[in-house]
Amino acid sequence: SPEQSWLVADCPVADCADGDALLPPTSSSFPHPTQVTTYLHKDYNNLWIIKKHNSNSDPLDPSLPVEFVRHGDIIRLEHKETSRNLHSHYHEAPLTRKHYQVTGYGINGSGDSNDFWRIEVINRKFGNRIKVLRSRIRLIHLVTGCVLGSSGKVLPKWGWEQLEVTCTPYLKETLSSIWNVEDHINPKLPNISLEVLQPSFPEIMLESHMVMIRGNNGLKPKDNEFTSKPWHWPINFQGLRFSGVNDTDFRVYLLGNPVVWWLNLLSLALYILSASVFAVAMQRGARLPAEVEGLSQVLLRGGGQLLLGWMMHYFPFFLMGRVLYFHHYFPAMLFSSMLTGLLWDTLLRLCAWSLASYPLAGFYLFHPLAYGMVGPLAQDPRSPMAGLRWLESWDF
Repeated sequence: SPEQSWLVADCPVADCADGDALLPPTSSSFPHPTQVTTYLHKDYNNLWIIKKHNSNSDPLDPSLPVEFVRHGDIIRLEHKETSRNLHSHYHEAPLTRKHYQVTGYGINGSGDSNDFWRIEVINRKFGNRIKVLRSRIRLIHLVTGCVLGSSGKVLPKWGWEQLEVTCTPYLKETLSSIWNVEDHINPKLPNISLEVLQPSFPEIMLESHMVMIRGNNGLKPKDNEFTSKPWHWPINFQGLRFSGVNDTDFRVYLLGNPVVWWLNLLSLALYILSASVFAVAMQRGARLPAEVEGLSQVLLRGGGQLLLGWMMHYFPFFLMGRVLYFHHYFPAMLFSSMLTGLLWDTLLRLCAWSLASYPLAGFYLFHPLAYGMVGPLAQDPRSPMAGLRWLESWDF
């Protein structure tokens, strides 16, 4: 493709956020007029024609001189497939109410002043001209002053469950409002070698990880799907049903062993308290018996590593925007269980077998959840699980 974008050229426009989403209008006309969305795959619907905002001349006239698109130019973007202009106005976006709606408007490229956009090049490193892939641009709506971007919200079925495109009045530069020209089709300009645009290995690696992170954060729950929140997991607040709903169904329910889970939670608090006491005593130079000092070293060093492992496998989930399930806690739970064993072995000088009877008893009581159960639900006194629904949130 030619390197520099030319006025009246076919260009697919890609968003730098949301996994490099492409900008097409959907074929649905609800809400009226044509809705503009983003999605992740390439097709002919991604092509836009870049036009001057104040020119009605024939864009295909070979006598017209070549005019390159530059920083600060005011343009119209006409969708090649539908001949509608990219348009915004003082109407609420369908999902993000504080943003303005973005639509396809007009017939055969004709429209009004709400179709005008000013191009702003981010960090004009490569000069004023817009270059394929390398120029990072923002599109500023000339009438409202808002910035074209993607909210990241998924539209309902009338929007084909694609991502919402809005024009945000908040002018702060964000990844969701930065775009680039991914391709450029123009027979009047020479093509460039792709080697010029080939990224380095660190750039490829960074981009692949960013795409994976955005894709992971974009995972959303299905309709009527049971999900959970990170604070649910350590307290064993809610399990996960794998199969069966009614008392006639064969039911399997994923729930943490309550004895193990709550003992781990108690041990976390007890470890922090014990480690703090030992650390303060050693810092003040207190004389401890040789055996106690040795145990405190084991507790502080070994337990500290296990506590760090638990935190690293648990707390990042609070930052994730994706759908979460109970089983996401299991790696952190392993570190928590090891910390529990180390703590009690250190404080009580007991081997693991001394405490093993409690988890085994808990497993025996709750094993039907894992192996499957039939008959009345737990709230029914006739159920084999009657009396074991210790929390109302346990749905078995």
